[in-house]
Amino acid sequence: MQYVRALALGMTCVAGMAFAHGDVAPQPVNTDALPDVGEEWLTENPFRADKVGEEVWKTALEIGDSGYNQNCARCHGLGVVSGGLAPDLRYLEAEEYGDEWFVERFRHGYTQNGVTKMPGFGDLLGQKAAWAIRTYVETRPDDGALDEFSDRLKEIRDVLAAEDIADVAALQSELAEIAAQVATASGAPVADSVAYRAANLILGDAPNFHEAANQLTIGLSAAE
Repeated sequence: MQYVRALALGMTCVAGMAFAHGDVAPQPVNTDALPDVGEEWLTENPFRADKVGEEVWKTALEIGDSGYNQNCARCHGLGVVSGGLAPDLRYLEAEEYGDEWFVERFRHGYTQNGVTKMPGFGDLLGQKAAWAIRTYVETRPDDGALDEFSDRLKEIRDVLAAEDIADVAALQSELAEIAAQVATASGAPVADSVAYRAANLILGDAPNFHEAANQLTIGLSAAE
């Protein structure tokens, strides 16, 4: 709750960055794959796994990833890692009071002394897009959450890149175990970490070793 209050005081994107929103038209977010959530705006994220199941949650996460990076990253940072000009939304608690604050700002934006610091996106992108983006934001790993695993993840990356894997199931299981230990900044139960993504990419009958290695490369580089 303390972070919500701090954000309420500090939700500015400095004028130059804020008006960057106006330079580029908001990009539409295709939410057709998500279930309807009704006309009235909700105050709690309806796409959490405990409400809709893991598959819908994963779909919301994927859509939210795209929607955030097209419409929000310009001010709030790639991967939701703020450079200091706008609040770091990773730390907005994954609880109803955090949801209420998020959706209020998403819908109506923020104006200070007659200057628009953040435009409203509610009418432009809609409620399903808002909650998909919220799902992505709240699953971001905490700072340093991968540090203790980075050496092993680099080894796994190299194995995946070479596609010389003796036991895919064992490697996938190890990645899943690492992913389960990565903490989110928001308190959400599952972090959308590179370990989580890599584990899912090599799961099933058509493992994508190349993309799993690529995700680890990008994620580990960003963490350094």
